[in-house]
Amino acid sequence: MDKQPKRRSSRPRSFDRAEAVETAMRLFRRHGYEGVSVANLTKAIGIAPPSLYAAFGSKAGLYREALDRYAELPGALDGMRDTATLEEAITGLLEAAARAVTAEESGCMISTGLIEAGTEHEYLCQELAARRKRLEKGIALGLERWVAPQEAARLAAFLFAVQQGMSVQARDGASLEALLLIARDAVAGIVARRAMESQNRSQP
Repeated sequence: MDKQPKRRSSRPRSFDRAEAVETAMRLFRRHGYEGVSVANLTKAIGIAPPSLYAAFGSKAGLYREALDRYAELPGALDGMRDTATLEEAITGLLEAAARAVTAEESGCMISTGLIEAGTEHEYLCQELAARRKRLEKGIALGLERWVAPQEAARLAAFLFAVQQGMSVQARDGASLEALLLIARDAVAGIVARRAMESQNRSQP
């Protein structure tokens, strides 16, 4: 009896989805959205392009999942927990941000991973902008333990701008020690301004 030739399975190669997202997150964090190709992703994950599209729909779909995974990592807001004063909260926030952007792959995937892109990816830029706004609002909500909502929003905008600046510097090779100095200078400036404002209000 003739042996029937073996048929190749048309099923995509199986892979660990969580591990794939983790790998993609590291690539996107290091190189940005547009700096990572589908070929880069499939090679790093160890799958063929059809398997990637079947699992995530598109490169953008994988990017979104990578962003969600990145958001689960320890970040700046963690530094505000268990703080007793406004100064402690601000210090904790910025120091945690400095550590986050210098850990492993430098920079912040949400702050600086995709600022500008071509027209076809404009919707992703808008999604990142919305995520940044949510992070800024989270800072403001944390600060409302000590200051009124309007001042909390103003401080949060400033602190988030400092965080974004630190992310850019981290991408340019700034050390943790250098970023911690920036954080401390920012805290000192806020404390000094608030002391001056308090003194001005107390004067007749």
